[in-house]
Amino acid sequence: MASSPLTFLGTCHHDCPDSCGWVATVEDGAVTKLRGNPAHPFSRGELCPKVNRFVDRVYNPDRLLGPRIRTGPKGSGEFRDASWDEALAMVAEQVHEVIAEHGGEAVMPWQSAGTQGLIQMSSLDQRFFAKLGATRQTGSLCGATVGWGMAVTNGSAMGADPMDIAHSQLVILWGTNTRLTNRHLWPFIEKARERGAQIVVIDPIRTITAEAADDHIQPLPGTDIALMLAMMHVLIRDDLVDHDYVESHTTGYAELEQHVADKTPEWAATICGVDAATIEALARDYATVRPAMLRTLIGPEHYESGAMFFRTMACLPLLTGSWKELGGGVAKSVGAYAEPFVDHSVFRADHLAEGKTRRSLSMNHLGRNLTDATLAPPIHALFVWGGNPVVTVPGAELIRRGLEREDLFCVVSEQFMTDTARYADVVFPATTQLEHADVVESWGSLYVGWNEPAIQPLGEAVPNTELWRRLAKAMGFTEPELFEDDQSLIASATTTLDMEAMKRDGFIRLPVSKESLPFAEGGFGFPDGKARFVAAELKDQGLPTLPTYRPSKEGLASSDNDKLQLLTPKVHRRFINSSYSGLAGHGDREGAPYVELSRADATRRTIEEDDLVRVFNDRGSLELRARITDRLRPGVVAVPFGWWSEHHDSQSTANSLTSDTLTDWGGGVAYSDTLVEISPL
Repeated sequence: MASSPLTFLGTCHHDCPDSCGWVATVEDGAVTKLRGNPAHPFSRGELCPKVNRFVDRVYNPDRLLGPRIRTGPKGSGEFRDASWDEALAMVAEQVHEVIAEHGGEAVMPWQSAGTQGLIQMSSLDQRFFAKLGATRQTGSLCGATVGWGMAVTNGSAMGADPMDIAHSQLVILWGTNTRLTNRHLWPFIEKARERGAQIVVIDPIRTITAEAADDHIQPLPGTDIALMLAMMHVLIRDDLVDHDYVESHTTGYAELEQHVADKTPEWAATICGVDAATIEALARDYATVRPAMLRTLIGPEHYESGAMFFRTMACLPLLTGSWKELGGGVAKSVGAYAEPFVDHSVFRADHLAEGKTRRSLSMNHLGRNLTDATLAPPIHALFVWGGNPVVTVPGAELIRRGLEREDLFCVVSEQFMTDTARYADVVFPATTQLEHADVVESWGSLYVGWNEPAIQPLGEAVPNTELWRRLAKAMGFTEPELFEDDQSLIASATTTLDMEAMKRDGFIRLPVSKESLPFAEGGFGFPDGKARFVAAELKDQGLPTLPTYRPSKEGLASSDNDKLQLLTPKVHRRFINSSYSGLAGHGDREGAPYVELSRADATRRTIEEDDLVRVFNDRGSLELRARITDRLRPGVVAVPFGWWSEHHDSQSTANSLTSDTLTDWGGGVAYSDTLVEISPL
């Protein structure tokens, strides 16, 4: 007799700001249905087209359910099944040999946000690699640069609660495609619109969000800082500044006033390609239509001046006093709200590395790190989990060459045989979000979600935390910190949260004020409590102390007329980053990769719709079908991000072309400062 259906509350783990709550229905030990949790105050019972088919992902016949050991050439995808004991013994033997010959720093971890869970993303791994004395991973593909940029102005990465956008009368969505990549915020924007709010999108691409806005301002990529400086010029010139707020809660206003005196709308127009009248109107509306909220996310950080973008944006609400109003200020990712309540430091065990020298290398320079002959010691063992860097990291062809090294031992934890996993020596099977416990901190709302495992792990798959425990045992380590169980890990990091309520309801709101006005009365993160228009500390880094526009070294402003600036946006509803694009019902329903370009650029190159073209630079080359569009300005082209190499005519992907230049500060990477050429085939 079949058992009665059971339900389990969980939270989506994907690299998305929404962190939706879900309800899984289980019958006879198998998940039969997954639906949004209607009680969740932010996602409100809706899941995206990706996660609506998550059950198919869990039970996909191509899923990895046991360890694999490579038998063919690196990258061939030729593996054999292995037992856990054999695979663990191989890893332990190889890593011990690497450390004995080259030292612990010859081992490098690389992980990203494939799961954003509190413990499954990164917890015991920190202790394991400290014990090895391994190289530390630094930097971030996305997110950290935003906070670092804001903090230079505000002394803190704190921003407005995004849900307060429902109270705004002017919503400026700057460099964020909300309807696609932050879809559960859109109903709150629509609430504001119902109250008469004006919606403005500032984006170099005419996205589906721009199409739904009242106005779309389309600057050339990487020129937004010039636009902001011109807005400041208008605010100061026309005396639209809240002088009481500026005097009480900021420093450096006089220097800023002098600095932007010549940053006229006409000056910015020549840089941005946005006419001066539009800039004038935007500045006046920003000052006079109240409350006005600037909403931004991670897209604008992907330029050489990525941190300066956010440092400059943070100056705008200071000038207008917008922080005083519910529905004002700047809304970005909200991780700073969780910092007092979720303690990630408990996962460190620095004493395990006592006496060991540990260098730091950027995750964004994985290709450089694997191929740099001068690196001492070279990387000889690489562990990858929570990401697919051959597809998601810039300079992908350099990464591929590094992974092909015969003297590199590579271990990957994965759910599917990704482009990166194909280069591994050992692949371990990872659980999905329906098979392990975790807590998920949202970076798009103030809700923290519980994830209850709905089913036992399929096959021999294990959570990331269990992988590190097994590896520690195989290595012969005995320290108790390396074997802490999942519930204890969660409990140690969440002592100030009501975990009983979180498990009962599937979520809780962070215990902060219902009306989040972080800087209404100043209280910025510097010792004097004041925000800074002048950042003296940047001088030591060779950077301007005042908000400053600098053209990118690799961008339209620094190129000749034969070059095109490449953007690699997220445009597909059915996959996120490199997840899902290879699964039935996802990538196949999105068609295939392509390159978009304007009619003017196509005509100049004798390219017609659907022609096969070559998109190339000195990093790599792609063969794609052309789509001629009015979504892009002349000089700008786009190749959608997330397709695997199997979807292309060659091994290459969009990130075979992109720049791995680091951002000005904050540890990010300038994907969008990439120049290419296109020619017909």
